Amino acid sequence: MTVQKFIKYTPLDITGKSLNSSQELTLTVLEKSGNYVLHKDLLRHSNSKRQGTVSTKTRSEVRGGGRKPWQQKGTGRARAGSNRSPLWKGGGVIFGPKPKHATLKLNKKERRLALQTLLYNKKDTIIIIENLEDAIKDFKTKSFLKICDNCNLDMAQKTLIVVSQKTSALKYATQNIKNVELILASNLNTFSLLKAKQIILTSLSINDIKETYCD
Repeated sequence: MTVQKFIKYTPLDITGKSLNSSQELTLTVLEKSGNYVLHKDLLRHSNSKRQGTVSTKTRSEVRGGGRKPWQQKGTGRARAGSNRSPLWKGGGVIFGPKPKHATLKLNKKERRLALQTLLYNKKDTIIIIENLEDAIKDFKTKSFLKICDNCNLDMAQKTLIVVSQKTSALKYATQNIKNVELILASNLNTFSLLKAKQIILTSLSINDIKETYCD
């Protein structure tokens, strides 16, 4: 059974001061533990990252081995039909890996439920910075770190920044910081949320999350 939860946040400006406005998220979460939904979504995400291109050759695919090495009887040796047998050096591989496409289907409602449940569980790690997308103009990491310092963020921890659009200045300002991941609200996923110890949202990204994932 699902229930609705309401989370209310007060946005900060780039100087770290609280604004008069407020942002509210209405999330649909499971009444009991939603770990099984999160687990399914994480498996789906992990499987989608697999290439599945590993391949070995069987005895029929290895080059050569067409001629019988020696006659069937009379030599005193063990019988052999091909020098590409898996028992021989240079032969094929028995039951080796072959290319495969591993996917796990997850319903859209289940995926949304997993994301909303995780967002609710991480509610205490979320802060909202107003107009972060347009706050940085000079492409410098120092400018972004100054904003983080104003908002009392610990950059030694894994930090996820969710924005509505990736501006070039923000992208270049964050790409050299070890623990920072910058993603679009439309690409939000449980794997990135689960890793993050701090989550930075913007007002525009919250609107995108409401439209995309919330009912």
